[in-house]
Amino acid sequence: MISFVRNLMYFIVLVLVQVLILNNIHFLRLVTPFLYLYFIIKLPVGLTSSKITSASFLIGLTIDIFSNTPGMHAAACTLAGFSRPLIIRVLMGEELSDTVFPSYKSFGYGGFSRLVATLVVIHHLTLFLLESLTLFDPLFLSIRIVASITTVTLLICIVEAFNIESQKNGD
Repeated sequence: MISFVRNLMYFIVLVLVQVLILNNIHFLRLVTPFLYLYFIIKLPVGLTSSKITSASFLIGLTIDIFSNTPGMHAAACTLAGFSRPLIIRVLMGEELSDTVFPSYKSFGYGGFSRLVATLVVIHHLTLFLLESLTLFDPLFLSIRIVASITTVTLLICIVEAFNIESQKNGD
């Protein structure tokens, strides 16, 4: 029950921050920070693939509703959520407790950073390719994807570094 409340709070806070603040930031028409991906990353390791995929779809759909984007975030989040269990198994190798939440403390700095970078790459490639639906200007699209991936990965890693709950609870 505590895990559900924790995830619900992450969901609500990250959607509000994304919709009210971050969707209005477009740095040089290249980067819009998508911090809501932190919700997908912080889901417990022990959740079933169907629950992770459903939760990922739900946060993507919520962002789509408030951002007036027709299913692009839902599709990108669903793919990222679907890929997450496999990525964790490949990156971490060993069996993890079902109650573990990905963090610097539980995955180590390198493991957590690789998890974030991989999920952000999957999400952003899907999102930007769906958004453009063409390779009309591949250089601009490539610069936009690389700039966004770099910015969002750094932003999520910085937020995790200041996440007192992860450090305190040993998640």
